[in-house]
Amino acid sequence: MKAILALEDGTIFEGIGFGVNGNVIGEIVFNTGMTGYQEVLTDPSYCGQIVTMTYPLIGNYGVNEEDTESKRPQVKGFIVRELCKMPSNWRSMEGLNGYLTKNNIIGIEGIDTRALTRILRDKGTMKGIISTDPEFTYAKYEKEIQAYEIKNPVNEVTTDKIDVYTSKKGSKRRIALLDLGLKQNIVRSLVKRGCEVYVFPANSSADEILECKPDGIMLSNGPGDPKDCVKPIETIKELIGKKPIFGICLGHQLTALASGANTEKLKYGHRGCNHPVKDIEKDLTYITSQNHGYTIVESSLDKNRMVVSHKNMNDNTVEGIRYLDAPLFTVQFHPEASPGPMDTAYLFDEFIEMVDGNVTINIKN
Repeated sequence: MKAILALEDGTIFEGIGFGVNGNVIGEIVFNTGMTGYQEVLTDPSYCGQIVTMTYPLIGNYGVNEEDTESKRPQVKGFIVRELCKMPSNWRSMEGLNGYLTKNNIIGIEGIDTRALTRILRDKGTMKGIISTDPEFTYAKYEKEIQAYEIKNPVNEVTTDKIDVYTSKKGSKRRIALLDLGLKQNIVRSLVKRGCEVYVFPANSSADEILECKPDGIMLSNGPGDPKDCVKPIETIKELIGKKPIFGICLGHQLTALASGANTEKLKYGHRGCNHPVKDIEKDLTYITSQNHGYTIVESSLDKNRMVVSHKNMNDNTVEGIRYLDAPLFTVQFHPEASPGPMDTAYLFDEFIEMVDGNVTINIKN
């Protein structure tokens, strides 16, 4: 069926619909990864967004049950240049079209995704609509598009109860993980390193988190404007200094806000698994996986307490902070990857070393 992609500035693309029919409005963003579309679709950090894949062929290795980062797709819509109709991979369980249909997601293919990406790079991230309405006109949906906003998406994607994950080989330490929209590979990365992981809802209090007697605390990735997360910011402020802390992506931003720094929206964000980031202390540049639309304002950092540890080599934005007055460090990128290179997984090892230097209890299995 014919489908339309319309941007808030009135730009129209005509293509072919896949997944389900209907209309969906969201924030249009682009991802530069060549692979990893299943991880992208299920990444809670994309809540409220319609994702454009810049690589021209998507769906060629199908979909399986093992590569998901959450229980269901989190994107509002999906845009590709060409949808592969006949996937070929020994792990494939179904095609991408069937997967999106089953999960009630609207997609569009057959448009010039390079042209769309250039528009978003030049003008910045925009709101838009994918529609299979045979009588579509921009005027018909203009007010809805203009009125759309992503507000408090963390509340949509966080867990509603405390979940516990343990290692089959036994757990040597307990980690409390604040779920702001976590990717499941954060849990896997901790469990693999001998951790028992308690996952807490985003609006949990500091007392509730500390009640499980954790040896360390992780702050996950997540969607939306970090300044909307009023309750988590207050919780993090209370947790700083109580236990070793490691924050990723949104957790990185909220920790900075809790420490008096500021954040701002990027023109079109960083999304993909090929972004170069320099570890300043090691004087090494790594290729990283990224998914964020906001950044920490470097000039707002308290230099007596906060040191920039990582820098983005494309635009020089802050990608990591180490705190001088507490066992605490955070990064903007995703060391758990999925998809993306595993170059920065060493940060989980550094966190474990920091935790082990501060362990107060041992878990008996």
